[in-house]
Amino acid sequence: MWFLKWTEIIVKEFGHPTRSVAGWLISKLLTVCNRVLEENTVQLCGIRPEDTVLELGHGPGHGLQSAAKLLTEPRGRLIGVDYSAYMHQMASDRMKDFVASGKVTLYHCDVEAMPLADSVVDKVFHCNCYYFWSDLEKGATEIHRVMKPGGLMVTTLRLSNWPQEPYMTALRDSGFTDVRMEDKQHKNITFQAIYATASK
Repeated sequence: MWFLKWTEIIVKEFGHPTRSVAGWLISKLLTVCNRVLEENTVQLCGIRPEDTVLELGHGPGHGLQSAAKLLTEPRGRLIGVDYSAYMHQMASDRMKDFVASGKVTLYHCDVEAMPLADSVVDKVFHCNCYYFWSDLEKGATEIHRVMKPGGLMVTTLRLSNWPQEPYMTALRDSGFTDVRMEDKQHKNITFQAIYATASK
């Protein structure tokens, strides 16, 4: 019984880490498991120095760090959103210098309701994230709203047993085009990348 209860807690913490022992363990696991994936996702986005970039479900902030280094032009901006207050605080601490300079802005919010204007984002990326959204269609529609026409989103995952088709269908129904999935390899790690272009 205790094992089932602990398993239930861990699964819940993956989707919404809290400031707890389980949340701390999840943050460490995310750092180990997702760091390489996030760094590869940033590279797949083709970020330009002047872009405005959005990371969804940024977790402890390793993907934010990788992306911020590429935004070398003064007008290059990075935005991060996460609905876990614990992850938001961890990333805020990690990115405090970038936040203080105005290069990075972090929001504690849901992907379905982001405090961003329409058509402001060039590139979006997220890793192992969409399966925790409460509503795929609402999330996809909100992402499409904030992206510029022709903007690119890259989604990566390593959990091949998670269904990708409902997510890809939600993207197409929300106005994304050229939605496709490719297998990628980094050293001994195989992962999937889903690409989508915001058509407006």
